[in-house]
Amino acid sequence: MGEMGKAMGLLISGTLVYYHCAYRNATLLSLFADVFIVLLCSLAILGLLFRQLNVSVPVDPLEWQISQDTASNIVARLANTVGAAEGVLRVAATGHDKRLFVKVVICLYFLSALGRLISGVTVAYAGLCLFCLSMLCQNSQSLGNCVLKRGNAEILEQEANSDK
Repeated sequence: MGEMGKAMGLLISGTLVYYHCAYRNATLLSLFADVFIVLLCSLAILGLLFRQLNVSVPVDPLEWQISQDTASNIVARLANTVGAAEGVLRVAATGHDKRLFVKVVICLYFLSALGRLISGVTVAYAGLCLFCLSMLCQNSQSLGNCVLKRGNAEILEQEANSDK
């Protein structure tokens, strides 16, 4: 799936989560429970349908497992992210880096003021929309650069032919 497909998938998923949490006033735990209920019912219906139609399923979902390397990689990335955030906050809290301390205080003050004005779900959804928009812009810029390079090459070729 290309960058545009990832951005659109994230935007659609984020919109559904935002609708569930903001407009239905439901919790994130309720969303996960709803998703698991829908998946469980869908798999049960598909299983019954396949059994009724005598269709063999190539892979048994009960045998699906992730490898030890994948699990270790997921935990290592999470630990690195939490560790980096903790390190930045520790350095800022000790006051050794005054510029970092000021940046952290300004960011926390801005987030506190924003949290008083807008719900956290709305802020998260706006951040997701901006992230998806940046992914789409990067994708369109790479397409634009490709078109511009091709256009510049054609112009240079035409100028070379007119000089002859």
